[in-house]
Amino acid sequence: MGDKLLRHQQNARPPERATPPPGLEYGRILVKLSGEALVGDQGYGIDPDVLIHVAHEIQAVCELQVQCAVVIGGGNIFRGLSGSTQGMDRASADYMGMLATVMNALALQDALERMGVHTRVLSAISMEEVCEPYIRRRAMRHLEKGRVVIFAAGTGNPYFTTDTAASLRAMEIQADVLFKATKVDGVYDKDPKKHDDAKRYDRISYIDVLSQGLKVMDATAVSLCMDNKMPMCVFDLSGKNNIARAVKGEAVGTFVIADDA
Repeated sequence: MGDKLLRHQQNARPPERATPPPGLEYGRILVKLSGEALVGDQGYGIDPDVLIHVAHEIQAVCELQVQCAVVIGGGNIFRGLSGSTQGMDRASADYMGMLATVMNALALQDALERMGVHTRVLSAISMEEVCEPYIRRRAMRHLEKGRVVIFAAGTGNPYFTTDTAASLRAMEIQADVLFKATKVDGVYDKDPKKHDDAKRYDRISYIDVLSQGLKVMDATAVSLCMDNKMPMCVFDLSGKNNIARAVKGEAVGTFVIADDA
């Protein structure tokens, strides 16, 4: 039995980086969606029209033969940090937030599969009746087979945001870039909705994001990307085919990079 297992391990193919299709910048990407991105004008829950738009954006990437993974938040249903500020135990509140991400992931999976896009939801919290458990090599194989992989339940641990989960998963699956979908068209030196003179960056370093306190992602997620030299593109989710355009090398949003990248 031991010899058979050893031979299997020796013959097992280690996970590899994806080769970009001809003419494209990236072979494997990870898209971070906030739960609030699915709300639309409703204020709460999931707007079906927004869900379909997001699914079309991901479908456009798949048609380019680019491997695509998604991390989705749950703030449109429940945000753990908000619950803890109202007196709820932080760990319990965060677990509730993780369950909200699973609901969003299942909704996105349904929208994608109705478009004919093969999708798998992998959860950091085991719930095998509705989705697969997160296993890194399994996620890689799904991606290699052309399936969209949606990572749910964050990291599976309280006190960590889905931003941190996105950074972690991007590193684990050896993504070429992390796409951060937002409601603005990039990173600004101050809130463009409050300041008319806000300046948008085309490129900025992670260290500048941290030193200037720019709200791109939480500090843990930014530091993780910086330490592992993971490039990030911050873009407006509402724009048509913005993800596909960025994959093609077009100037979309703001690129956040390590100082020596």
